[in-house]
Amino acid sequence: MQLGLIGLGKMGGNMATRLRRAGHEVVGFDHHPEKRDVDSLEALVGALAAPRVVWVMVPAGEPTRATIRELRDLLGEGDVVIDGGNSKYTDDQVNADLLAERGIGYLDCGVSGGVWGLENGYALMVGGSAEDVEKVRPVFDDLKPPSPHDERGEPMPGIGFVHAGPVGAGHYAKMVHNGIEYALMQAYGEGYELLAAVDLVEDVPGVIASWTQGTVIRSWLLDLLVKALQEDPRLDRIRGYAEDSGEGRWTVMEAIDNAVPMPTIAASLFARFSSRQEDSPTMKAVAALRNQFGGHAVHAIEAGGSTELEKPA
Repeated sequence: MQLGLIGLGKMGGNMATRLRRAGHEVVGFDHHPEKRDVDSLEALVGALAAPRVVWVMVPAGEPTRATIRELRDLLGEGDVVIDGGNSKYTDDQVNADLLAERGIGYLDCGVSGGVWGLENGYALMVGGSAEDVEKVRPVFDDLKPPSPHDERGEPMPGIGFVHAGPVGAGHYAKMVHNGIEYALMQAYGEGYELLAAVDLVEDVPGVIASWTQGTVIRSWLLDLLVKALQEDPRLDRIRGYAEDSGEGRWTVMEAIDNAVPMPTIAASLFARFSSRQEDSPTMKAVAALRNQFGGHAVHAIEAGGSTELEKPA
């Protein structure tokens, strides 16, 4: 089928390639001239036959909202717009209502797979009406991973794709997915640090690689940690600084609003905040308090470095 794809970065560009390999006609637009097939959104819409399907893969927030506002004035009744970025789920109903004024359908699609999705396929979590989902079904089928087969040789349904619910459900599911991802990465990172901190374990990368088969903690994330340690066994080339793209924060905020205990995911989010501090103000306060109540040594910062000081008698 035909598809207009807006945003041909790492994810969008690979998605376009995967779909073209599967026989779909993809018309791509990007702000970088060397990546795009057409020079404007108007030209992209003009290159598609009605009813049109346009997939938006641009940064969440105002870039996505502005793109959807522009598409509203270019598309018509029966067309469908898909937001495949990491938009906050509360944006989805606003976008859907805006497009509905012109009879344009809207789907929100959480996409997971990263740069590996080109070869492995993407996990797709979709929100919207069943009618609009079916209009895009051929694209979803070829973006997701191939379905494994059961003992009778029949394809197992539902692998890599879910119609999660009405508008907003897809991005909500992806938000929770990313919150879980935060916690998994934090646990692997903490385990790595403990192994590396002791002299007893002589082959840390080997231990972690041994976990990738036959253990209950094996996962694709663990495979990627093994790959990273193969390239840099002590991770000497990487600074311990981790950004967060929003979904972890939104997950914790939703947990608070719904009174759902979420200590592990919350702790992994706060750990990312800690990673950005050269010298933690919290730990400065802790050191000062220990010094005040117990006379414990503190390290004073001087022009030439740090010096251990004792509390005066």
